[in-house]
Amino acid sequence: MTARGIVLVARQEIRTRLRTGRWKALLAAWFVLVNGLGLLFRLALETGGGSSADRPGIPMFGGVLLGVLVLMLLVTPALGGQSINGDRERGTLATLQVTRLTPGEIVLGKLAAAWGTGLVTLLLTLPVLLVPVVEGVISPVRAQAVLIVTALLIGVVCAISQAWSALLARSITSVLMSYITVFVLLAGTPLVYAIALQLTGEHRPGRYGGYTVEHSERVWWLLSPNPVVVLADAAPRLPKTEIFVGDQVIHRSPSSDPLGELSRSMRDIRRGGRTYDGLTYDGRQDEGGRTHKSRRDEGAAVWPWGLAFDLALAAGAVALTTSRLRTPLHRVPRGVRVA
Repeated sequence: MTARGIVLVARQEIRTRLRTGRWKALLAAWFVLVNGLGLLFRLALETGGGSSADRPGIPMFGGVLLGVLVLMLLVTPALGGQSINGDRERGTLATLQVTRLTPGEIVLGKLAAAWGTGLVTLLLTLPVLLVPVVEGVISPVRAQAVLIVTALLIGVVCAISQAWSALLARSITSVLMSYITVFVLLAGTPLVYAIALQLTGEHRPGRYGGYTVEHSERVWWLLSPNPVVVLADAAPRLPKTEIFVGDQVIHRSPSSDPLGELSRSMRDIRRGGRTYDGLTYDGRQDEGGRTHKSRRDEGAAVWPWGLAFDLALAAGAVALTTSRLRTPLHRVPRGVRVA
């Protein structure tokens, strides 16, 4: 497997996409839609008042980025969901397989074309995302980190969609399964976590008849592969603001930061408690029925586990796709056109 073979396949795939689709019109519509909605969201933050009116760039950056991530994950399955079986249906895949190109080169080349298209779509959202960076409320390091994580998550979905395209004979079925996979990652993981959390409930006797403690620290890992959780927890922390109360100085995290709030909530789930004003309420109660509280740190990060799981899933998808393109074929699935 060589880089030249991967580049040849990717170049050919991109040329085919440009010839068969109205990509310029679609990309222009995406640019106007995302940036227009982002600017309207900024205008609403400035005119709506509240705690975010003084620094609207913080909630604007987090809100727009989370919206862009969800939209990208909904668009990405269409980029790779028919890259293999679509060529089979058109009778062009066999032409590549009889050349000196290896199955790995074909798979990685097609994946690079789909992923590259997704990255171009992500780049078109930069104008509205860079507004808070230019204003100075979001550091370039934070913006770069979240954009890299978003790009990796797009690649993960492209690889999974391509694997479905290699497994299933019909392109419409593979695209549908790709959307179901994205739905499972986005909405299925919170649902499974909520069900598993109920199973961890432990009844403890108390002064007023007892209470139930749920151990989220046992099932937090079910939420870690969620792309929204990975993105929010991977974002570097914003600097805490200083609030003077008499002679005391209280350091508080920005309350209008969507990424920071999601990250703190997820780390509290992993720790098994909730934090308010620097105190962690871990669910335990004393004899008087009062909830136990103690001072703790922010907890261990969740995103390395989630991102590692997603990348391993993508690597497995690439390996599976490669195995499906090896020749000669000893058995052709029903309904599959070879040439």
